[in-house]
Amino acid sequence: MTSFSHAHTDKDLKRLRQFLAETLKKSGLQIPGQAADGMQLLNLACGRADETEVLADVFGSESDSIHLTGIDIRTREIGEARERWKKLPSKVSADFLVQDASQLDRLKQLNNEFDIAFMRHQNFWNGDTTWTKIYDEALHRLDDDGLLVITSYFDHEHRLALDAIQGLGAELVCSERNSDSRIITDAPNKSVDRHLAIFRKP
Repeated sequence: MTSFSHAHTDKDLKRLRQFLAETLKKSGLQIPGQAADGMQLLNLACGRADETEVLADVFGSESDSIHLTGIDIRTREIGEARERWKKLPSKVSADFLVQDASQLDRLKQLNNEFDIAFMRHQNFWNGDTTWTKIYDEALHRLDDDGLLVITSYFDHEHRLALDAIQGLGAELVCSERNSDSRIITDAPNKSVDRHLAIFRKP
């Protein structure tokens, strides 16, 4: 079992797993990528990619194989992700790449279309132009029936992200508030995975 250095991470990931599963069920969506050729997951601005197993379990439960690609601009965090996820269940494989997520068109390793693009705790308030570009790049990397999934720390940020992604033409399927979100005591009005939204590709 993977261990994490932060005291709250294990419980936060359990909450995220439940929140994702419940929101997907409520949405009534058919998860793409369940065919025999496997699921392709893109985790953008992933940092240490703590949520790798959660994403594989929730989105790929019915898939014969799952490949996850994690991308972040921070070399140290990607190094931690590579080390942490050396061992994964047999049907899961993963690559972690140092790359600016707003410039995916320059990344030749990404030569496939993804079933799911995921961004945890997007920070739209901290550079709206950059994040809009990231959303746009993510949507362009999705297969025709692919889904973009985001979580947010606080309310205003989430509303900004919803507006920006819909402004790019994506269809908002659902947006849910996590009633079990852990409050961050040293950051007023923020909590872990407070909101989750799912979009269809335009």
